[in-house]
Amino acid sequence: MKKNKIVIIGAGFSGLAAAATLAREGMDVTVIERHDIPGGRGRQFSAQGFTFDMGPSWYWMPDVIDGFFAEFGRKSADYFELKRLDPSYRIYFGKDDYVEIPADVKETVELFERIEPGAGFQLERFLDEAEVKYTVGIGEFANKPCLSFMEFAQLRLLRYLFSMHLLRSYRSHITRYFKSPRLHRMLEFPILFLGGTGRTTPALYSMMNYGDLKLGTWYPMGGMYELVKAMHQLAQEMGVRFEFGTEAAGIETRDGRVVAVNTEQGRFEADYLIGAGDYHHVEQDLLPEADRMYSPGYWDKRVMSPSSIIFYMGVDKKLEGLPHHTLLFDADFEAHAAQIYENPTWPTEPALYVSATSQTDPSVAPEGQENLMVLIPVAAGLEDTPETRRHYQNLILDRLEAITGQSIRDHVVFCRSYAHEDFIHDYHAFKGNAYGLANTLMQTAMLKPRLKSRKLDNLYYAGQLTVPGPGVPPTILSGTIAAEQILQQCRS
Repeated sequence: MKKNKIVIIGAGFSGLAAAATLAREGMDVTVIERHDIPGGRGRQFSAQGFTFDMGPSWYWMPDVIDGFFAEFGRKSADYFELKRLDPSYRIYFGKDDYVEIPADVKETVELFERIEPGAGFQLERFLDEAEVKYTVGIGEFANKPCLSFMEFAQLRLLRYLFSMHLLRSYRSHITRYFKSPRLHRMLEFPILFLGGTGRTTPALYSMMNYGDLKLGTWYPMGGMYELVKAMHQLAQEMGVRFEFGTEAAGIETRDGRVVAVNTEQGRFEADYLIGAGDYHHVEQDLLPEADRMYSPGYWDKRVMSPSSIIFYMGVDKKLEGLPHHTLLFDADFEAHAAQIYENPTWPTEPALYVSATSQTDPSVAPEGQENLMVLIPVAAGLEDTPETRRHYQNLILDRLEAITGQSIRDHVVFCRSYAHEDFIHDYHAFKGNAYGLANTLMQTAMLKPRLKSRKLDNLYYAGQLTVPGPGVPPTILSGTIAAEQILQQCRS
């Protein structure tokens, strides 16, 4: 097979996965990345002795990540230490009113039974069905490029499609098993944070509950950035070249093909190109207009997953009541979801997520201190002002102090905020989104933006705005799928 020149825009999870996969097969791979380090939304920064993962903080679906490394004869343990969290996380419903999700699923069954008689047995049934969805969804469907309905034409896959509950909403699915609003909220939280509501997300995504409650919540010691470092090192071991501090300024095309990517640092010729940065930016800003598949109107009609307003805080004492992962659902969950998806506005009483990795990992904060990442999911496309950020910083501190019953505000020695304008500046994120497209039925599989351009025969895309979707494992799969499509095209 000819040693083709492959250029990849973006060194996030999908770009790193694609680069390593292509280089393993002997391709000449160059990754251009505007930042000085790899990782994209998964970057990390340090300040005043505190270390913060800037983006993804949940290490779920370890089987997918292990499967990626196994393709290279490696294991995640070759690069970092992985620790299973127990409890997986805590959910507050009010002061002194919380549940902790155990690592042992049998204990989770007992927890459900205590909340609602009969719910323990129902959870076992629910998870058995979710396991089928997970096994089929990840093993069969998530690895498809979704370029043609013929990919699903096998009788076995068609039979599976009808059992995936694509036409049933997630909310109606879980209410078949559980009556307790508290259990509904516990099971729906991944949907809110990954782009949807229980009413608009297909029941297919109950597979996420299997990933959560059965496969568990893990943490790579040193932070989520250890996964980025591992993938970057692996790509280098495969022979990938990285050009950091190099931003794509335009894509040069000729006769229905990409021929080069232009940057201030020079011109990178390409036999194939993968746009692993923000899909909208690559297509709408870097391509000549005649070579774009989608119109501005198409993009404006996409239903986006949330953006986020995030605060990275260093606290000069140890805190009680905030384990590694904490969710605050002490406010009106439904009203917050409506202010994200139905009436996009800054939320009045939002749900909160708190990551305190220093509870598990002493290397990320000075001794006796805590690092907190506090996140509020908010609608994409909102106006982001300093006044808004100050308001939510105060709201967060008020809520955390009230729910935990301890002084925090006076002990914050470092604070950095991050919201829409930062997502746009750092990642060219469409409407300042944090997670890509919402997981609605009309934005599933072949109804997502295409992995392969219809206009340019050698242009592919990867990342959270195309298949299979948002989240660290899916974006790793996305990069691998794009790479494998190029390899197939090279062989043919």
